Amino acid sequence: MKKLFHAAAILVMAFSLNSCLAGRYMAKFALQPTPHGVDDIERTRHKADSLMPGSTAWYDSLKTQGILKDTWTTSDEGHKLHACYVPAKDPENAKGTAIVVHGYTDNHLVFLYLVRMYRDEFNYNVLFPDLQYHGYSEGEEAQMGWKDRLDMLKWINIAHNIFQDDFMVLHGVSMGAATVMMTSGEPMPDYVKCFVEDCGYSSVVAQFNNNRKQSFGFIPPDVLQSASLVTKKKHGWGFWEASSVKQLAKCELPMLFIHGDADDFVPFSHMWENYNAKTKGYKEYYVCKGAVHANSFQKDPAEYKRRVKNFLATVHNMIAVGNL
Repeated sequence: MKKLFHAAAILVMAFSLNSCLAGRYMAKFALQPTPHGVDDIERTRHKADSLMPGSTAWYDSLKTQGILKDTWTTSDEGHKLHACYVPAKDPENAKGTAIVVHGYTDNHLVFLYLVRMYRDEFNYNVLFPDLQYHGYSEGEEAQMGWKDRLDMLKWINIAHNIFQDDFMVLHGVSMGAATVMMTSGEPMPDYVKCFVEDCGYSSVVAQFNNNRKQSFGFIPPDVLQSASLVTKKKHGWGFWEASSVKQLAKCELPMLFIHGDADDFVPFSHMWENYNAKTKGYKEYYVCKGAVHANSFQKDPAEYKRRVKNFLATVHNMIAVGNL
């Protein structure tokens, strides 16, 4: 009996050790992808042009003219954070300010198609930041939207100080969409009026569990617990607390939910979880048929623009009649 107990104890210890090591590996694999930051700028310039031809030439031209500029702030942990900003095409008649938020392993350059949409077609001022660990921003790991939501509060204030608008929309894609949803549950200044999320996940643990099944099907789900504990100890947050759903339950401002029904990276079901979690205030959804992950704009740009433009017009009308 003693031998059996000792054997069982050894097995438990071995499993715990392996789980801990696997958890450390998964935490590093998920939150510290490489290359990243400045080393990854050239790849993302090419990606921006593949998503909308001419994007980086447009960006470079405005920057050379001094129209598009850089700004900086500091995270609560002391990391230096970067963003770009550009005034509306017709600044005197700007309809508001948009903050465009990029996704995982991307940076401010990748979603220039949205910056161009807001600036050139909708006539909005735009600020578009690099999240921690991405682009020119510092940081030890990707924050998956959770701590990024606190940085977004800083960017909201900075964008307002630059443009002095009384209408602001936050629009994010993928991890940027999760960032927007997580931000939406925080107290907002009066000038923040609405949100657009495009293919964001319902929670970090749900997303990582899906990634685990796709890439590491042989790894048991318990490893996520270990990876979460490693992250909590090292960086101060755990996977289970980082929830779009929980934050959406507190959101009272209008939100447009967008998702491609062929998305299997952030499964399409996440949109319904997110949409149903928002029980307060106005909401809309747009399902892009046949779109894979972060592909709704490219799949049908005219319809994407129409949906976003109409949503913004609805929110403006709600303000005009005193319903917001």
